[in-house]
Amino acid sequence: MDRYAVFGHPIAHSKSPLIHSWFAEQTGQSLSYEAILAPKDGFAESWQAFVAAGGKGGNVTVPFKEQAFALASQLSDRARLAGAVNTLYIDNSGVLCGDNTDGLGLVADLRRLAVPLANANVLVLGAGGAARGVVGPLVAAGAARVHLANRTASKAEQIAALFPQQVSASGYQEIPVEPWHLVINATSSGLTAERPLLDQVHLKHALLAYDMLYGKDPTAFMTWCAEQHVRCADGLGMLVGQAAEAFAIWRGVKPAVEPVLARLRQELGL
Repeated sequence: MDRYAVFGHPIAHSKSPLIHSWFAEQTGQSLSYEAILAPKDGFAESWQAFVAAGGKGGNVTVPFKEQAFALASQLSDRARLAGAVNTLYIDNSGVLCGDNTDGLGLVADLRRLAVPLANANVLVLGAGGAARGVVGPLVAAGAARVHLANRTASKAEQIAALFPQQVSASGYQEIPVEPWHLVINATSSGLTAERPLLDQVHLKHALLAYDMLYGKDPTAFMTWCAEQHVRCADGLGMLVGQAAEAFAIWRGVKPAVEPVLARLRQELGL
């Protein structure tokens, strides 16, 4: 039986083993999937030990995505633009390949939510790895404009410089006042019950406010956006979507997201 795993620190909270076991059940694939707690300074050794024991591929979460990027011998264009790897696999010639499916998972979830991306103006809040990982897929999905806003404008500007001219950046106070059809919170503000310092004028035309985090309760960002009468969604669909993309890379078959997402929400009581 082929072995797969997710590597992180911490990792006990990960829903990936559950998600991939349901994907395997759904698609009739025979595999095992486990969660591995790697030492913060020992990701490469943990991965190599896993492969030596027969591991075929893996997912990578905080704080190892940049280390996985450095470890991979071959990178997809998505991973290169994201500057991070969340999916590892060994190809038929034995080469360690790295990909990044986070942005694909986001785009798939936005499409599931019937958010039109073609010619959309998208405002992304944050300038960390989560933000950088989704810009390329949003542009590829047809967004007319992607603007990155961050407390430290220079960090957002560094990311924008990696992409075509329709990607721009600024601090929160300098966000252009124009119709933003989709607003995405890619910051971790929800972990501290805070929200990015966004003016409500930027929500005037929003069809959806999306927070990449998820939990039993709406984040402060989602609560605030709902008060402005904007439709909101959390990041659980993105989590399942990126997992489905990784599964397809490994197994050559794309699982259906909806039934697994519904099952996961029920499991988590969301």
